[in-house]
Amino acid sequence: MTEKPGPVRLSVTDLHASVDDPALTSMTLLNELAGRYPDAVSFSAGRPFEGFYNVDDLSRHLRTFRGYLEDEKNLSAEHVRRTFFQYGRTKGFIHELIARQLEVDEGLTVDPESIVVTTGCQEAMVLLLRTLVRDTRDIVLAATPNYVGFIGAARVAGAPLRSVREHEGGIDLDDLERQIRAARREGLRPRACYVVPDFANPSGASMCLADRIALLELAGREEILVIEDNPYSLFRAAGSSLPTLKALDERHQVVHLGSFAKSAFAGARVGYVIADQPVTATGASHEEPVLLADHLAKLKSMVTLNTSTVAQAVIGGYLLENGCSLKRATAREAAVYRRNLATLLESLHSVFAPVPGAGQDVTWNTPEGGMFIVLTLPFRADDDMLEYSASRFGVLWTPMDHFYGGTSGFHQARLSFSVLTPEQIALGVERLGKLVQDQRARARDRADVALARGGRGRLLEPQTA
Repeated sequence: MTEKPGPVRLSVTDLHASVDDPALTSMTLLNELAGRYPDAVSFSAGRPFEGFYNVDDLSRHLRTFRGYLEDEKNLSAEHVRRTFFQYGRTKGFIHELIARQLEVDEGLTVDPESIVVTTGCQEAMVLLLRTLVRDTRDIVLAATPNYVGFIGAARVAGAPLRSVREHEGGIDLDDLERQIRAARREGLRPRACYVVPDFANPSGASMCLADRIALLELAGREEILVIEDNPYSLFRAAGSSLPTLKALDERHQVVHLGSFAKSAFAGARVGYVIADQPVTATGASHEEPVLLADHLAKLKSMVTLNTSTVAQAVIGGYLLENGCSLKRATAREAAVYRRNLATLLESLHSVFAPVPGAGQDVTWNTPEGGMFIVLTLPFRADDDMLEYSASRFGVLWTPMDHFYGGTSGFHQARLSFSVLTPEQIALGVERLGKLVQDQRARARDRADVALARGGRGRLLEPQTA
């Protein structure tokens, strides 16, 4: 009797390198740990605040958008029905409302046809990187530490990233210029630089106005594009908002990425890209250039066809109900983030104030807004330590080495405060304090063992139990 063949087995070495890339595992790891330790206070989730969500709002948003189609766009009942239920325009159909929102909130005038509505901002990143990188000589520069979603998008799109230093004021412009010129000496073609100018994820760093202008001047001299990612600018804790890079852009240098994940709600999975750069055809200078947005739409038509029509309609209604102002729509959430940032800073100072004789071995930055703080610790804060922290002390955070592609940040943790209550924040910081005390005690024990051996031992990084 002939034996049945066994199941087909694949080797990961036969698959695209991105599927086994550590950069693509961090979000899965954090979700898995949150599921295993549901009672832990989680500083790891970068989700928007959930306290104002109401399921009944969704149907109202849909009705509002339906009224817009009927009254302002003068569509027939049949056309309205088709808009909701059928495949949609590849570039999206709320592009005019997005353009209106940008004008209301940012004073930014853009051609609605330069906007491609995407399935979350993540799709916009993949489409843009796939379009800009023609072969292995093309590279994209990015401040490091960097958003893991952009790192992952670059891996999936096959876009090589080159790191640029970041300081408290955002991307280091001197190092950016050095990296561009070094890449060219190596025969590479720098195509663009990715930045988050307001309250970057994970560092919380923000660029001042002078540096924003200087970045555009540098990009102009070096003939590269600037990819501006703008998820957090609405959430400034104090002071006046600064203009986006796109609002300062006079030469169509900036490709602007936007999303409704942090403003409206993440479940809609609606983002967009403004790509108003003219693209000429090879050897056809007499032909009218098309927009880069149109080329992105070609790729999108082969990936997702179009962004969910129902999700777009919900976001469209959300915008219309708020006068196409996200600042107005997110005022309550912005107040929560301001409160939570202040609470977290107060709790950190209370728990980690310098102890006489111990030295200030726990430090943190003080961002001007956004959702994140970076904590520097006196021990290795990697995935193993995260597991130990969750299981023994009931507190989760994100290892910063995830944002460095596993090359640095091993003594740092990102703390997200967006979805927590003040009480949860205080409890979480208290638990972090106990973790630090535990690791200090272990370090002292190892030092005592080393001394007992006559100094022949080596003091190692604190290890997990």
